[in-house]
Amino acid sequence: MIISLNNSLDLKIFSPSEPLGIFILILGLIFSSMIFYIIYAVSSNKESVEDKKIRTKKETLQKEKIGKLFPKKK
Repeated sequence: MIISLNNSLDLKIFSPSEPLGIFILILGLIFSSMIFYIIYAVSSNKESVEDKKIRTKKETLQKEKIGKLFPKKK
């Protein structure tokens, strides 16, 4: 029974020297590099340009509101 299983499944097509094996290795390398890039991007905590614009806009709006509540005395 084991012999017939080995004969029915040709596992040599998955070896690194075959085209399918090379394709699987390349996909694995691409996937792994994407995962490492995502981990790096999340851990570096970089702000995007849009996030900086939104944050500065909120800060200026907050300063304007505080200025209206507490006007400077002349």
